[in-house]
Amino acid sequence: MRVYELAKELGVDSKVLLEQLKKLNFSVKSHMSVIDSDTAEIIKNEIRDSKKKEIEANAVEADFPIMLKDLAIKLNVKSSQLLTHFIKEGRFLTINQSLDEATAKGIAYSYKVNLVKKPSAEEAIIKGETGAALQKRAPIVTIMGHIDHGKTSLLDYIRKSKIAEKETGGITQHIGAYQVDLPKGKISFLDTPGHETFTAMRARGVNITDIVILVVAADEGVKPQTIEALDHAKNAKLPIIVAITKMDKPTANPDLVKQQLAKLDVLSEDWGGKITTIGVSVKNGLGIDELFDLIILQAELMELKADYGRPGLGVVVEAKLSRGKGPLVTILVKDGTIRVGDWCVCGLYWARIRAIHDDKGVSVDKAEPSFPAEIVGLNGVPNPGDQLFVVPDEKNARQIVEKRREEEERKKLIPAAHFKLEDLYKKIKEEKQKQLKVILKADVGGTLEAVEAALKKIPSEEIELVIIHKGVGTINASDIMLAVVSDAIVVGFKVIIEPQTRDLAKKNGIEVRVYQIVYELIDDVRAALEGMLAPQIKRIFIGRAKVKSVFNLSKSGIVAGCMVEKGKIFRGSPCQVYRENDVVFEGKIQTIKRFKDEVREVGEGFECGISVGFPEIKANDIIDAFNEEMIARRLK
Repeated sequence: MRVYELAKELGVDSKVLLEQLKKLNFSVKSHMSVIDSDTAEIIKNEIRDSKKKEIEANAVEADFPIMLKDLAIKLNVKSSQLLTHFIKEGRFLTINQSLDEATAKGIAYSYKVNLVKKPSAEEAIIKGETGAALQKRAPIVTIMGHIDHGKTSLLDYIRKSKIAEKETGGITQHIGAYQVDLPKGKISFLDTPGHETFTAMRARGVNITDIVILVVAADEGVKPQTIEALDHAKNAKLPIIVAITKMDKPTANPDLVKQQLAKLDVLSEDWGGKITTIGVSVKNGLGIDELFDLIILQAELMELKADYGRPGLGVVVEAKLSRGKGPLVTILVKDGTIRVGDWCVCGLYWARIRAIHDDKGVSVDKAEPSFPAEIVGLNGVPNPGDQLFVVPDEKNARQIVEKRREEEERKKLIPAAHFKLEDLYKKIKEEKQKQLKVILKADVGGTLEAVEAALKKIPSEEIELVIIHKGVGTINASDIMLAVVSDAIVVGFKVIIEPQTRDLAKKNGIEVRVYQIVYELIDDVRAALEGMLAPQIKRIFIGRAKVKSVFNLSKSGIVAGCMVEKGKIFRGSPCQVYRENDVVFEGKIQTIKRFKDEVREVGEGFECGISVGFPEIKANDIIDAFNEEMIARRLK
């Protein structure tokens, strides 16, 4: 690769690149010097990193959409400059035209400005930093696993042994989260129905859990729902502790469980891995205290902290309507402190908090981080996963809810859009997609393994095909929710998708493809991967002109008076400007004039005026024009 080619790829001037090479002690003489691929890669990383840091440091806040004239002010340039930018792209706008966030950010980046979205009043309230020192908070733990493997029994045992034994008359009420107070610290448990709810919360933009306890029965081992729960936990990138339950049974075989988990890339610490496993039994209390110790130890390693002084922020675990009390909302406080009398917003509702109850039904004045609480006073029933946050007053609460309801109505008119196979090349080009994530379902285990092996054999160096979950049986709601949070596609072979699951996929914009012929499945994925490969560009020479003189015209700007020496020069053709065999500019032929008339083309032997948008063009420069041909690439 020559220096000028690398400069073009990086979007920097050749002179700047030459200076950069000299600073790094690379021996280069001119723009035509050849550099090897390793050197080129080093320079690419250096230039890109420095350019990125420079732009990120130059951050400017803006509201979106933004009018072109307002963007010009933000970028400290004239509106005419931005209008010219769009004209070159074939778009004719006015200074009062609104630009969306992506367009505005793209233009700002070219001016070395990092345009960032100005936080709304709601976002500022939620952020709510006080500057106070962060304090330790209790870990929030979710227990997941296969049905009948002891998840519910383990939760019940923890509640009874660590809470009810200290309360006269047992537990007065049960809410969807509770806290145990141990000598070494507190632990909050999230009592959800399973991994589907866990993932549904993440799909709503919240990740309430700190640690996942995966329960596996010692007498039954790994089951389909165990694998599903494990994949959901892995996708959330949370620390996992495996609790091997029912250790009191004569048929208990913990080594078999560890062996099965090892096949799923979950290697126990005592087998040389990093996952902690522990045997437990709710019949005799075996391992329960040790499990608590492991959770406390993991929490200490994670250094979980919160700002107790800021306005409270919590997440809804469950909500219901009570005849006597109205809407009852169970939350886990993530940050700050929520107090009785605070004004708050939760989902599409607002309220002044009338009462707060702990997980035993006792009234309390406040709820601090990691504290499970029941809130009374909301004027509606929110959804699990909604955030509840304290606002300064009733006016703020009303305004935020009204804006949210308007946004909700607008969303109903626009269908949700997630990843599609056809979008793969576009996402790669935007550098937003480096992986094709697939959830794979098949009718039987043997077929599942065969299809997975065939998919993994498809060669592709530029994009990684990752099967984030695989299983046998129908495509279910759990698969769809996992696809929502991981931006994956769901592929099925000889399986069915239930109508309600199909509706859920459609609602969330998830692509589901079911095949009956394995070759069609493989061909579709291969075609998608090939479609994302950046095409090769072949340049075909069409004409050459030599600059005789340069004119600076008031209306047309810099125009080069040229003689076409070879071929033809066409308006709009890509071109390179050479000076003493070095490429000093690359762009397009913007205008061609013969006498006073603008023309489309000029042939060999004729004089003309050419504008390429290069203000430093000089006499004796050579302009080479060419066509570009896109050649589709194929996987080898």
